[in-house]
Amino acid sequence: DPLVEFMALFENIEKRDESETLESLPIEERLKRHIIDGIKKDLETDLEEALQTYTPLQIINDILLDGMKVVGELFGEGKMQLPFVLQSAEVMKAAVKHLEPKMEKVEGDERGSIVLATVAGDVHDIGKNLVDIILSNNGFRVVNIGIKQPLSAILQAAEEHKVQAIGMSGLLVKSTIVMKDNLAEMNELGKHHYPVLLGGAALTRGYVEQDLRSLYKGKVWYAQDAFEGLKLMKAITGGDGAQLVEEEPKATTPQRSVASHRVPSDQDRFYVFDGVTSDVAKDVPIPTPPFLGRRVVTDINIEEVYEYINEIALFRGQWGFKRFKEMSNPEFQEYLEETARPRFERLKKELRDAFEPRVVYGYFPAQSDGNDLILYDPETHNEFERITFPRQATDRRLCIADFFAPKDSGRMDVAAFHLVTIGSEVTERERKLFADGKYEDYLLVHGMGVETAEALAEYWHKQIRQEWGIGDEDPDEIRLLFSVKYRGCRYSFGYPACPNLEDQSIVFRLLKPEEIGVELTEEFMLVPEQSTSAIICHHPEAKYFNLR
Repeated sequence: DPLVEFMALFENIEKRDESETLESLPIEERLKRHIIDGIKKDLETDLEEALQTYTPLQIINDILLDGMKVVGELFGEGKMQLPFVLQSAEVMKAAVKHLEPKMEKVEGDERGSIVLATVAGDVHDIGKNLVDIILSNNGFRVVNIGIKQPLSAILQAAEEHKVQAIGMSGLLVKSTIVMKDNLAEMNELGKHHYPVLLGGAALTRGYVEQDLRSLYKGKVWYAQDAFEGLKLMKAITGGDGAQLVEEEPKATTPQRSVASHRVPSDQDRFYVFDGVTSDVAKDVPIPTPPFLGRRVVTDINIEEVYEYINEIALFRGQWGFKRFKEMSNPEFQEYLEETARPRFERLKKELRDAFEPRVVYGYFPAQSDGNDLILYDPETHNEFERITFPRQATDRRLCIADFFAPKDSGRMDVAAFHLVTIGSEVTERERKLFADGKYEDYLLVHGMGVETAEALAEYWHKQIRQEWGIGDEDPDEIRLLFSVKYRGCRYSFGYPACPNLEDQSIVFRLLKPEEIGVELTEEFMLVPEQSTSAIICHHPEAKYFNLR
């Protein structure tokens, strides 16, 4: 099969006898193949053979790092998948661990150094840790100080460890604002001599290299992924591509420039009600909930939840499997069946006991009042919470409040809320895998945790539709649920239609999720990390929308 032969060349598909492949090679090439193919078998034996000719430092710098360079090139060319990159990093770490006791550590041996941190208010660390893995296994010293780090801690670590650069990461839109504030404060403190690398899902190249570069007196770059971070660190420390430090990036296209300004400084204007509402229907039937108030559910079968995992989001989004240019769609699907699916099936079994699916949910009388959603006490019928949602300034002028009966209609509507979690054990397993250098499984377990929590949210949303009596409008195929092919919609705080994370505190007052082991941080993040909350609308026109 030409496809399998092609994949086997780059991706360690076990269609060959690894020992035969390596034994015939010179020791230098053999060690490189250990790295490129992610082969741990006989690694220590081959390292000992190499030590007969080379010093430990020569093996690392002249042989192993050459192998990691090839890995980076293959990834950049779209010829190696992320899980296999991490396999290579595992082998690199194991090789260095074997060689370290045999060499005298000399300060400055490393290629360069950097402090990495997830910024204050953000608990997400997968992106930062992937950068750590790639940099540390390419000869750089990485000081990874973790999540929710204020600028003071970042600067303290930078000075204490005498690093050459600072890397800040964050997933949330709010984190991009924190990064901007950090750069402004670094200017004021006279710390702009530090080159800064910024990365995260909410960032764009235009925002960093136009808006933030014009603000920061020092050098600042956008790193789209770990390998761009590696390229930049080589430049900063005078290695490969050092000219990048002096070159200004090419101007972004007008379209990208517009996208770069999606971190709004005028967000408040979307919350001001100007008397104009959307054309959403006001007279839709209101379903009758089975109860009012909150309930806790803990007897959930994880096997049923697994059925609601979005495999596309898991395989391609979380795990990073991409279709190569040489592949047709059918070939890619076959490839996923051979590579991603076995990992998926293995993890479903291995993590079955780590997942602790729990839900707290409830139904509350509700009416809209302009941009506000009024929630009433189920017993006294007095107003006891009010959520203000933003409204589109253009298009249909949509606002989540529009999907509920207006206060002046005389009709009482109902809003559902849920908060789901798969517990903290899976996060603990992730941390141990990262600490133990088991990088591929670290990525796989993290992705499995994220998508299982999302699957639980999807699964329980379906239960709510059934309890409302509107579940018969659901499609027969579960995969169609991922495209919102059902009546109504669920909205999570922190996302486009309801971006205010502080409204999580209202959800906590309504549902009291502390009972299922979920807490709210000062930055309004859910702990355990693999937890999610939402407000759920039954209105047929309720769908996802952006404010801009």
